[in-house]
Amino acid sequence: MEVAPAWAPAVGFTLLPHAGGLLGSKITKKEIPVWYESLQKPSWCPPNWVFAPVWGTLYTSMGYGSYLVWKELGGLNEKSVVPLGLYAGQLALNWAWTPVFFGAHKMGWGLVTLLLTTGTATATTASWYNINKTAAYLMVPYLAWLTMASALNYRIWKDNRDKK
Repeated sequence: MEVAPAWAPAVGFTLLPHAGGLLGSKITKKEIPVWYESLQKPSWCPPNWVFAPVWGTLYTSMGYGSYLVWKELGGLNEKSVVPLGLYAGQLALNWAWTPVFFGAHKMGWGLVTLLLTTGTATATTASWYNINKTAAYLMVPYLAWLTMASALNYRIWKDNRDKK
């Protein structure tokens, strides 16, 4: 007896990262017009409208990559603990950044969170490479964006240290 349709895991894994993004967007939407707009930002800071579609694309990409790894390793089992555990860790760190940076206005701790996210996402990508190269390649745009986001977070923190 089939419990779920064959496509359900692909959809579930692909959509999972969006859960934290949707919760974080509630904090972000509240803080952008007042607090975030008051911060000094570098000239290369992307416009606000860019962030939602970029994050939507990156969450979909990494989510589908996690499905490919899950499928390749035969589900949640001993072989998948490290690659999917690293993925879960980086995803939790990713989701934590918004409440830290936007919610608590802790720009320095936001940077620490982003750097930990980047390191864990890099380890995830490396662990996925020998399992499913496509899954690892799906993480590359995310790593690039995390690098830019870390540089942006650093500049905002550096340029607004005295701002409460």
